[in-house]
Amino acid sequence: MKVGIFGSEYQIERQNLIKRLFEKLREQEADIYVDSPFYTFLTDAFGFEPVVSGLLVGDEFDLDIALSVGGDGTFLRTAARVNKQDIPILGINTGRLGFLADVSSNEVEDTLDEIFKNYYKVEERTLLRLYTEDRAFRGYNYALNEIAVLKRDSSSMITIHTFLNGEYLTSYQADGLVVATPTGSTAYSMSVNGPIIVPQSNSIVLSPVAPHSLNVRPLVIPDSDIITLRVESRNKYFLISLDGRSEIFPAGIELKMSKADYTTKVIKRYNHTFYQTLREKLMWGADVRMK
Repeated sequence: MKVGIFGSEYQIERQNLIKRLFEKLREQEADIYVDSPFYTFLTDAFGFEPVVSGLLVGDEFDLDIALSVGGDGTFLRTAARVNKQDIPILGINTGRLGFLADVSSNEVEDTLDEIFKNYYKVEERTLLRLYTEDRAFRGYNYALNEIAVLKRDSSSMITIHTFLNGEYLTSYQADGLVVATPTGSTAYSMSVNGPIIVPQSNSIVLSPVAPHSLNVRPLVIPDSDIITLRVESRNKYFLISLDGRSEIFPAGIELKMSKADYTTKVIKRYNHTFYQTLREKLMWGADVRMK
């Protein structure tokens, strides 16, 4: 099995976990490929030089599975690298919350044993695609979590004229608007009081950030809808962010968003469910008074 390892460069304290991961893969006689920047980090920060079959450079590679070692941010960057290559990704959590990277450090060996026995499931997750005039957005124009339109400064709001399938919806006067997938409903969207959506739902949520009007609420729409946004800003510019990858845009440019024509494949253990993750990560039902 060809296994690619992608990782965060902010986990000095996790070196024991990383070494355990490589030992388990060698035990399973896997062909190990490591993302080039992560390999450099391992050698420079740890003095750890694992035996590998090769390094991953560029955006095209042939793998059976990809391992993302870090938090959800690392998982999002791994998904962007994998792109349309149809390679399933397993998220190993060395971060904090971890909805995408939900395999904890004490589950690594058991999880890999299950994977090499072909005992796992693959969930397909919807992405959003951003269209801009003259391809103004220069980076990777897909988002697994969300596309956020935000003000640049700390004072004036922006106005976001919003259309669904060409029909005018409203003009949000707010600090911004988060357009999220079901996967992203537990990320930025949740932090601005957007609803939690089950990953398999065919939905998109529009969640305003600090709206000026109290009667403006998050809206869940079918993922078949085409979203068009036109932004007004007093300082003539605004920020657009795709899973944290941000660029500055001039006001007046038209943005179109729709469901992408491919999905990100996420590896899950059979004993891991979304509802279990909600209970554990958000501590649902926990009584902090109990010890």
